[in-house]
Amino acid sequence: MAAPPGSARTGILGLDHLPAALIATIMTKLDIPSILSLASTCTACRTCAAEILSFLPNFHLPDIAPSMDLLRPLLPQCNPYLRSLKVDCTRLDDSSLDFLLHPSLQELCLRNCADFSGRLLAELGRSCKDLRFLYLSSVAEKRGRSVDVLHLEEMLSGCTQLETLILMFDVSIFLRHSFARVWALASSKLISLEIEYISSVMMTELLNPAVGLHQSSNHPWPSVLPNLQKLCLSVDYITDTMVSTISKSLVSLTHLDLRDIPIMEPRMAFDLTNNGLQQINAHGRLKHLCLVRSQEIAPTFFKRVNDLGVLLMADKCSAMESICLGGFCQVTDTGYKTLLHSCSKLYILRVFHGTHLTDLVFHDIAATSCSMTHVSLRWCNLLTNLAVTRLASNADLSTLDLRDCRNLGDEALRAISMLPKLKTLLLDGCDLTDAGLSYLSKGVMNRLVSLSVRGCKRLTDRCISSLFDGNSNPELRELDLSNLPNLSDAAVLLLARSRILISELRMRQCPLIGDTSVMALASMQVDEKMWCGSSLRLLDIYNCGGITQLAFRWLKKPYFPRLRWLGVTGSMNRDVVDALARSRPYMHVTTQGEELGTEQWDNMEDAHLQDYDDVDEFEEWLLGGGGGEDDDDDDDNEDEEEDMSDAEMEDAVGHES
Repeated sequence: MAAPPGSARTGILGLDHLPAALIATIMTKLDIPSILSLASTCTACRTCAAEILSFLPNFHLPDIAPSMDLLRPLLPQCNPYLRSLKVDCTRLDDSSLDFLLHPSLQELCLRNCADFSGRLLAELGRSCKDLRFLYLSSVAEKRGRSVDVLHLEEMLSGCTQLETLILMFDVSIFLRHSFARVWALASSKLISLEIEYISSVMMTELLNPAVGLHQSSNHPWPSVLPNLQKLCLSVDYITDTMVSTISKSLVSLTHLDLRDIPIMEPRMAFDLTNNGLQQINAHGRLKHLCLVRSQEIAPTFFKRVNDLGVLLMADKCSAMESICLGGFCQVTDTGYKTLLHSCSKLYILRVFHGTHLTDLVFHDIAATSCSMTHVSLRWCNLLTNLAVTRLASNADLSTLDLRDCRNLGDEALRAISMLPKLKTLLLDGCDLTDAGLSYLSKGVMNRLVSLSVRGCKRLTDRCISSLFDGNSNPELRELDLSNLPNLSDAAVLLLARSRILISELRMRQCPLIGDTSVMALASMQVDEKMWCGSSLRLLDIYNCGGITQLAFRWLKKPYFPRLRWLGVTGSMNRDVVDALARSRPYMHVTTQGEELGTEQWDNMEDAHLQDYDDVDEFEEWLLGGGGGEDDDDDDDNEDEEEDMSDAEMEDAVGHES
């Protein structure tokens, strides 16, 4: 019998000689992409993969949008052990429900369900009666798809074990009064509810149907969501009536997150005032509070809330652990200081658009009992370096967000560099220099996981050498260098030589970044054994002035094998962009300037990261259908497909030239 290739020379047996049980045991420790990548290497691994897919408890495929043909062999109906399923449903519709909805499921996350109708909700109630966790986004958003309140009723009445429900779509499409009625059928075990958009009136009527029926507030009504502990809503207006109803009705509430996006300045009856603010935490159990008014559509603020309202609220919130306030333009240092001194257990503080927030708030922060780990102060333009120096007395800080604080400069970085536990630092729009960043390299830089200096327009190419100073940072995973007018290819060459294991790199709207940067990143080696460019999962080079068709040759396989998100300017050559998208169908290519990144529904830090060789084996498995019996045939198909992709790219580039 002929020896396996290479065994005569090396004496090493191939994977085919390992016991199938051993291979299967190893595969059960991997995530789905890693299992499929391993399945593409040999017949033995492919056979084991097919077997273990029939009893795996978790199926998570967050980075790609599989078609029905791909999903069918991966989700065998005979798997009675499947407990958790997470899938991007961009390419799926109602015809895939039989494969997705397993009766054994306890956790289900379906993202981008635009092509599904309301039947999805109804079938969930019929088929998945043991669900504990349910996440649905964009349901029936595609034109021609419809969803009815009866579908919602079937889901709520059927999923009697539900504990967490996240509906990331506009529920105002349901009839108002019927919508309130069906929630009486919701599981009594429901402890967490999140809704992407609901009107404040609908939410008020949901919790207190007497409001919709114009009855007295003392009129008895059925208990709705009696055990709810966490409520997260995006509404049209945050009002006194809604806040009061939530506070009085949900007696077990510990986490309240309310955000609104008004299209115009609200009237008194549709706004939050000091009176509404003092109704919060009526039962004294609230630990986490978030009240944010967005300026996304119109420059609106909570103009009817001032320091008095915050003082009245603080009396009931001494046990608060997390506070987020956005758009409170009438609240001054007095109000914010009251919160810091009253909430002794506070470890998360977020303030957005604190137009009257100054350094005085943090003047005596060392005298408080707060031990904060997360601080975000966005668009607080009265803050100076002194505030950050005082704030840095919190040695436990792990996340510091100072985006768009225009008066912060290099001295703030000197204080930040001494924080021993800092992992995330966001400094967008601050007045920083290359020399200032060198403070970070001498301290906190070796521990940072995420760093953003987007829009710090005084930075130049020297910022890279200032940051890393010849020392590689083994922890850094996310770096945002966007909107830096003086950043050029030379900086990216320095970054590539540093061999940092970056997974997300953003350089959008940098006019001096060009093809050389893409080539350098494509050729970047993290170490001698790891293949070029293998760490990048996200690359944003949208509207970079020097990017031409040449860069696209370096964006196709085998370069950037792990890349799943790519931002480019589509107007430069639509044919080239389309050819790239066709050659790598499981990579998200955006061309309209969208911010890149997947929804945080999965903790990818725990995922197994396989070492890639010449190609992305996971993508090879997907494109090959995953079911080939002969390895040689698979190789031939891959070569043919690569040749076709090359031809398309060459033709597009040649046509433009």
